[in-house]
Amino acid sequence: MDASTDWINIFRSADSGATEEAAVVSGVLEQAGIASVVLEDDAPDVPPGTVVVRVAAGQEQRAERALAASRNRVPDPVDNSASLNLVTVFEGVGLTGELEALSLRGVLDANNVASVLEGSSTMPNLPFLVKVARMQEAEALQMIAEARAAGVETVED
Repeated sequence: MDASTDWINIFRSADSGATEEAAVVSGVLEQAGIASVVLEDDAPDVPPGTVVVRVAAGQEQRAERALAASRNRVPDPVDNSASLNLVTVFEGVGLTGELEALSLRGVLDANNVASVLEGSSTMPNLPFLVKVARMQEAEALQMIAEARAAGVETVED
């Protein structure tokens, strides 16, 4: 930080995520072509437990406009299509149901098919469900069938 320049706090936080927030603020300013410095409480004039982002005094208004513009940015659209809805590809009950669900989930994860495991070991009367996105249902069912076939062949050998 150049001692001959007057620096102005453009961001200050003592929250638990302050360091990460300051890095985001600094990144927004950098993209806008505004030099900034992130200081933590070990720097002079920074209160204990606080993180600040400072800009040169002449850049304060530009920095505030850049930060305001970043807050008003419209986020990328979210895919709300039904193809992302979760569907059940396996349901099992009890200890064997849990073990099989965990095994099948491992097979899916190993093949880059995101899955969700639903169930509770503390309530064995409830089923264990493995769910995937509807758009990956056919692929998941195929992998499960192959895993079961390979498991049977391994046991028979």
